Amino acid sequence: MTNAEQLRQPTHAGVNEAARKIADILPPTPLLPLEINGAGCWAKAEGLQPIGAFKIRGAWHRLTALSPQQRAAGVVAVSSGNHAQGVAWAANRLGIAATIVMPADAPATKLDRTRELGAQVITYDRMSEDREAIAAAIASERKATFVHPFADPWVIEGQGSAGIEIAAQLAAQGATRPSRIITCCGGGGLSAGLALACRDAVIVPVEPEGWDDVARSLASGTIQSVIANPPATPCDALQTFATSPLNFAILQDRCAPGLTVSEREVRDAQRFAFARLGLVLEPGGAVALAAALAGKAALDGITVITLSGSNADPQDFAKVLAATD
Repeated sequence: MTNAEQLRQPTHAGVNEAARKIADILPPTPLLPLEINGAGCWAKAEGLQPIGAFKIRGAWHRLTALSPQQRAAGVVAVSSGNHAQGVAWAANRLGIAATIVMPADAPATKLDRTRELGAQVITYDRMSEDREAIAAAIASERKATFVHPFADPWVIEGQGSAGIEIAAQLAAQGATRPSRIITCCGGGGLSAGLALACRDAVIVPVEPEGWDDVARSLASGTIQSVIANPPATPCDALQTFATSPLNFAILQDRCAPGLTVSEREVRDAQRFAFARLGLVLEPGGAVALAAALAGKAALDGITVITLSGSNADPQDFAKVLAATD
C-alpha cells in the first residue's frame, strides 16, 4: 500500500460508493422473509453471489480502486476460500494477476474454484505457518498489492454494500430500516461493513465455538486472540485468529455482544435453510442463522440474518442432511 492507502479509513460514504460500483455489475441478492420460532425476520442470501459468498463485494471494490501501475503488478491475498474466489473473480474480470495463499486443508471445492478462476494458489499449514508473512513476502518480491480478507478499508466498505442493499430492499417492501443484523463473523470485515452501512442497526456478530476472538474482544474491550489450541471446526471460513485494530475500532463502537454457536446448531441451521428456503449453506455461512434458531439472538424489530456463503463440500453437506442429530 502507498502511505495514503495505509492511512485511509473506511467510511459510510465509501460503503455507498462500493454499493454503486457493485450494482453496476451484479444484481442484489435476495432478501427473503422468514419466520423463526413464531417471529418474523429477513434472510440476506449472499450465498447466491457468483462465487457463492459475500466476499465478491469487498474484492471488487478493492481491485477497482487500484491504479494502473498497481494492476500491472498484480495482487496477493490470503484466504480459506471465499475471499480467494472473490479476489480471483475480480482479478479475472479486470485482467489482473492474482496469487492466493490458502490453507492446505481448505475444502477442495474452494481450492479448485479459485484455480479455475485463473489465480495461482500457494498452500500453507493453517496451524503452524503464518499466512500473512508468506503473502507479504510474495507481495514484496513482486511489488504486488496485498488484499487483506478483512483488515482493508476498501474490503470493509465493499462488504458493507450488502447493508445498502438490505435497506433498499426493506424500503421496497414497505418496511423500515433494519434495527438488528445478525451476521456471520470471522475477522469482522462483514460486521464492520454492515455497521458502517446501517448506522441505526445493532450488529450482532456470531462465531463458532472456540473461534470467538471477536466476541471475547468485544467483552474485554481489547483485541483478543482465539484460545490456545482451538478446536477443529467445520466453519473453515471463520477460522480467524484475531481481528485487526481497523475492524475492532468500528466493531467496538457499534456491535452488540458477540455470540457463539455449536457444531450441532450449525448443522441444524444448514438443514433448516435447505428445507425452508431451498438454499445450500456452508457451515461458516450458517452461524448467524444458527444463533437465531437456537434462541441466542433476539428477533424483535426489523431483524436481518446474513446467510453469507454456500460453498459447502458436497459430500459433507449430504452427510449433514442425512444426519438426525
